[in-house]
Amino acid sequence: MKKSFLILAASASLAALSACDSPAENAQEEQADAVRDNAEAQADAMEERADATDTTVDGVDSATENKMESQADAIREQGEAKADAMEDKADAADK
Repeated sequence: MKKSFLILAASASLAALSACDSPAENAQEEQADAVRDNAEAQADAMEERADATDTTVDGVDSATENKMESQADAIREQGEAKADAMEDKADAADK
């Protein structure tokens, strides 16, 4: 019984160690998070500017506002894609 418990504990420890990220991978993932956060901040600021262009409260967005919001969405998506690629690269390098 003790022997099987020791084997189980050792296996769990090895599995936990293999799941740990290296300091280099953590740094790369933090950079990816910064890219994502920066893109999000840019998109949010653009959306706020878009909202400010349409001062009429009629439930209909102006063409300018729609265009700016589409651009904000594109910035957000590009930032997300870049950050995801950075994280994938970090994961691949750590294996």
